[in-house]
Amino acid sequence: MSSIVAAKFASYMAGLAALKEDDRLRSLRPRTGADFSSNDYLALASAPRMKKAIVTALEAGTPIGAGGSRLLRGNCEEHECLEAEAARFFGAQTALFFGGGYVANFAVLTTLPQRHDLVVLDSLVHASIHEGARAGRAAFRISAHNDPQAIEGAIRDWRTAGGAGQVWIVVESLYSMDGDFAPLEDLLAIADRHDAFLVVDEAHATGVYGEQGRGLTAPYEGRENLLVVHTCGKALGAAGALVTASGVLRDFIVNRCRPFIFATAPSPLMAVAVREALLILQEEPERQQRLAKLVAFTLREMVARGERSPSNSQILPYIVGENARAMSLASALQARGFDIRGIRPPTVPAGTARLRISLTLNVGEDEVRAMLDALAEETRGGFR
Repeated sequence: MSSIVAAKFASYMAGLAALKEDDRLRSLRPRTGADFSSNDYLALASAPRMKKAIVTALEAGTPIGAGGSRLLRGNCEEHECLEAEAARFFGAQTALFFGGGYVANFAVLTTLPQRHDLVVLDSLVHASIHEGARAGRAAFRISAHNDPQAIEGAIRDWRTAGGAGQVWIVVESLYSMDGDFAPLEDLLAIADRHDAFLVVDEAHATGVYGEQGRGLTAPYEGRENLLVVHTCGKALGAAGALVTASGVLRDFIVNRCRPFIFATAPSPLMAVAVREALLILQEEPERQQRLAKLVAFTLREMVARGERSPSNSQILPYIVGENARAMSLASALQARGFDIRGIRPPTVPAGTARLRISLTLNVGEDEVRAMLDALAEETRGGFR
C-alpha cells in the first residue's frame, strides 16, 4: 500500500473513531422483535396481494430489470400503466416514476429551479431535499420549522435584495422524525401570493392520510403550482417514488433531469407492486382505518398512564438528548423484544438524539401496551 493510500485509510479510521467517541458510529443490524421502527405503516410489504401481483407479473413475462433508461429501451408498459393510474388516483395531471424518494427529491431540485431562482426549505426536510438544493443551480434559504411567516420573510428579503426569478417552497407534509404536520393551507396561500411553486414530500403521509390514502395534498392536487413526491417504499410497501405535477413540469424533467435521463429505469416489477398497492388502498380502506385506530389507541394509552403524546401521527419521537443514552435505551428495548432504533445527529439536530417509535399494522394493541410498559420501566416515566 502506498503512503498516500495509507494516509487516506488512516484519515478514514480517525473519522470512524471520532464517530464512535461521540456515540454516532452506525452499523447494520438485522431486524428482530416487534416492529416499532419501520415505515411499513399499512403492512403491505409482505401482504399476500402484493406477492401475488409480483408472481402473476413474472408468469406473464414481466422482466425483472428494465434493461436501460426510460429514454432508451427501459420504458416499459408497466411504468406507463402505473403512471397513468397514479395520476388518476392522486388527481394530478401527470405522474412520473423514479427509483426512490431520495433520487426523486434530488432530481426535482436539481432540474426545475433555475440559476436565478430561490428555493426555500423548511429546516427539517429530508436530507435528500437539502442535498438537492445544495447541488442545484438556484440560491436557497433554510427557514424555521413550520413557520409560514419565516418562509414569507425569506422570500421578501430575497426580492428586496434584487431576486427576480421563480420561488420554490419545499416542505414535508408529515415530518419523519418529529411526526408533526406542515401547515399546507398557509403555505399554499404564500405560494399564491408570491407566484411561487410549492413542492411537498408526502413520504410519510401517502397511504396513511387523505381519502383512500391519497395524502395530505389530495385537496389541492391538480394546481399548476403544486408538485408532490409520493414515496412508494413506506406505506405502499414497495420501492420507488411518484412525482405528480403538471404536464409541463413532467416534460421538462423527462428532457432535462440527469438523474432521470441517465439512470436505468426502475424495475417493472416494482411498478407492478406500486400499482397493486394503489388498488389495495382503494379496495381495502380498512387498513387505513385500522392504523388510525391504532394511533388513537396508543395516544389514549399514553394519556391513561399520565403521559403526553409527542405527536398526533403514527410517528412518536421520544427525545433523549444525549447520543449514548439514546442508543443505550434503544438497546434495552430491543433486548426486551421491541425493534426501536436510536436516531442521532446529523439526522436530527444536535442535542435531540431520540427514539423514533413508529406505529404500523405489523403490531397490535397488545404489543403497543407492552412497548409502553417497557419504555416506562426503562425510563421511569415514559414520554413525560
